[in-house]
Amino acid sequence: MTFEHQRFLRAALAGLGGVLLLALLSRADAQDIRGLEVCTAEKQMERRTGCLQANVEFLQQALAKLARETQEKIASAGRDLAAARAEIAALKATVAKLDSELAQLKAKAEPANKK
Repeated sequence: MTFEHQRFLRAALAGLGGVLLLALLSRADAQDIRGLEVCTAEKQMERRTGCLQANVEFLQQALAKLARETQEKIASAGRDLAAARAEIAALKATVAKLDSELAQLKAKAEPANKK
């Protein structure tokens, strides 16, 4: 086994260990994660390693999908925020225009009231 394979396996085991730790620490009852295989049943090291690698790949794909979905939601929220800011700016301009018109009407009405 090459150094890169060993390093990959260590990283994979560390990642799976983190997932397992979170699963053990959660208060909810344990639930199976769809797509993950139980690797502890494998007796041969090569098969167990392959099983762990498949689990790591599955988790990486799931994480990448969640990251994409989160980025899409953030982008959508950003677009919504920009639209809301534009609408607020338009409303502020309308209010300023109406204030100006009201001030002009008041100015015209004051000389008429003084007569």
